[in-house]
Amino acid sequence: MRMAPVQSGPTTSNLADILERVLDKGIVIAGDIKIDLLDIELLTIRLRLFVASVDTAKKAGIDWWETDPALSSRAAHNALADENQRLRERIEALEPAPEPKSRTAAEKRRRT
Repeated sequence: MRMAPVQSGPTTSNLADILERVLDKGIVIAGDIKIDLLDIELLTIRLRLFVASVDTAKKAGIDWWETDPALSSRAAHNALADENQRLRERIEALEPAPEPKSRTAAEKRRRT
């Protein structure tokens, strides 16, 4: 009886497997770039990159794309409705309420 050789060592993964794992678990890449001149800090750039699937990001509490009017038509509609409501409130505060309509000319003639 011949036994199949046992393979020991790292298993290989293709790009699709790696991408699936990254999107499922998420990955954070962080870095800082500093530009100094004569010990004077001129510029600091802080980079934070979170790569994940939408579901993983939502589980992490990240959902800014749903509330950004530039990225979501629903958010854009809500932002427009909110702005319209605020403008109507400002107009009501600035203008007096319309007075009840006075009698029409025909009603005035009948009474006289």
